[in-house]
Amino acid sequence: MKKKNKKYQARTLKKVLKYIQAYRIFLILSLMFAVVTVAATLYIPVLTGQVIDHILAPGQVDFPVIGELLWKMGVIILLAALAQWMMNVCNNKITYEVVQDVRREAFARIQVLPLKFIDGHSHGELVSRVIADVDQFADGLLMGFSQLFTGVITILGTLLFMVSINLKITLVVVLVTPVSLFVAAFIARRTFSMFMLQSATRGEQTSLINEMIENQKVVQAFSKEEDVLQKFDEINQRLEKASLNATFFSSLTNPGTRFVNSLVYTGVALVGALFAMSGGGVFTVGQLSCFLSYANQYTKPFNEISGVVTELQNALACAERIFALIEEEPQITEPENVKILTDVRGNVTLSNVYFSYARDKKLIENFNLKVRPGQRVAIVGPTGCGKTTIINLLMRFYDVDSGSIQVEGEDIREVTRRSLRESYGMVLQETWLKAGTIRENLKMGKPDASEEEILKAAKAAHAHSFIKRLPQGYDTVIGEDGGSLSVGQKQLLCIARVMLCLPPMLILDEATSSIDTRTEMKIQNAFATMMRGRTSFIVAHRLSTIQEADIILVMKDGHIIEQGSHEELLLEKGFYFELYNSQFAV
Repeated sequence: MKKKNKKYQARTLKKVLKYIQAYRIFLILSLMFAVVTVAATLYIPVLTGQVIDHILAPGQVDFPVIGELLWKMGVIILLAALAQWMMNVCNNKITYEVVQDVRREAFARIQVLPLKFIDGHSHGELVSRVIADVDQFADGLLMGFSQLFTGVITILGTLLFMVSINLKITLVVVLVTPVSLFVAAFIARRTFSMFMLQSATRGEQTSLINEMIENQKVVQAFSKEEDVLQKFDEINQRLEKASLNATFFSSLTNPGTRFVNSLVYTGVALVGALFAMSGGGVFTVGQLSCFLSYANQYTKPFNEISGVVTELQNALACAERIFALIEEEPQITEPENVKILTDVRGNVTLSNVYFSYARDKKLIENFNLKVRPGQRVAIVGPTGCGKTTIINLLMRFYDVDSGSIQVEGEDIREVTRRSLRESYGMVLQETWLKAGTIRENLKMGKPDASEEEILKAAKAAHAHSFIKRLPQGYDTVIGEDGGSLSVGQKQLLCIARVMLCLPPMLILDEATSSIDTRTEMKIQNAFATMMRGRTSFIVAHRLSTIQEADIILVMKDGHIIEQGSHEELLLEKGFYFELYNSQFAV
């Protein structure tokens, strides 16, 4: 387990360094300013020691020299402050540029991930990776730049200054140092897996919160508040335990190194005092004061670095999760010689199609269908028989396991997804609207649409009347997924959006399920006009809406068990006849 964690850490750190490499100029500047900061800070104890040595006895103080030294100290302190400020500017630039790049890549990867991945992962957990985990990663990275560089340079610089003053006392410091390093490394190695567990549990909690907020009406309708609270408490307790373990064990680093550092300071004080008391002017009181200041500054970075190591453990654990998302296999890329689907009239052929979401659960098997231009194809059947799956395959949201789907004689895997999807207009039972104005939502599929075209499409979809009643009409801003609009109003907007584009093929998946009966009758007339001359695929549970279809496909367990017109299927008195009578029998 330890070897595995170490391997993960090394691999993740290597990826982080690749991102930082793009901003190496700021990294170099940061190091330069860190050197200036440390050098100026370490030179101040030398001047302090000289000031002490020029205070000989009461009434014997060399004020001119002391005044000059104090003026020099003031200039150096200002220089150190300015260099530290510039170093922090560079560190912030590196950190937040890297975070911006990571978030951009993560969001871009989500856009090209197959729907299979999105459907198989909690949306809240994915949000947690892109938001919370990247924030934690940024905090650790910023602390690493701010304290790790200056800490290491301070240690090296302090050693050089101490060696220049007295080599023997410096050896006392160097001999005890490895103990502090061992304590920090020992604890750090054991905290990485704890921070990984903390990040994963936090993602699980975010997922639950996201799910409950989106479905609060359902939770309250079924009086599941107590069950949800219990589930949240259970996850919250696990997060508390994981966080406490990670924080407790990582916090042992600082007191452990502080204890070792106190030993260093004590050793320097004792040995230095003995040297100063031996007389001969070899080691003065001012030099002892300077050396004690250096011993304190030498040990201080070990405390800071131990804290940085803890934060870096957390940062690397979070980075591992976000990099796992970035490196997830995207949907099948389009070949270089991919074609653009043009002159689409509506010829669609499905040949020997096999597909299943999970390998051990068969769904679509040996599915064959040939649709001519302008035909209206209705797909009916019980829940789970594969109706919506056919739509997903036609739009290439999923690729077939075997067989082929062709549009105008072209295999849809050999044409661009964009040109394929532009050939379809789709209205689903689940509506989707973005935050923005009504007009922006209608123009989504046709950004250059004129005002006249927008009004015509809205009127055809019977959405114009309710839009005009909104506070700002077509300029009314709606929230995410329609905001306060009713489900029926949102569906009317989606229908209007398709009517504005009028592509050569249509997919209507329970397109009028949330609309009142009176409006539905009007919409059906509008659909009839819209579908004239266009190949249409209609998924419906209400069989009254598909009686005018040219072909009705009756599906069961992934197979077409009956096929024909409404009248033909009723005469067969098969499965469709039973479905129809179950809805209309008195």
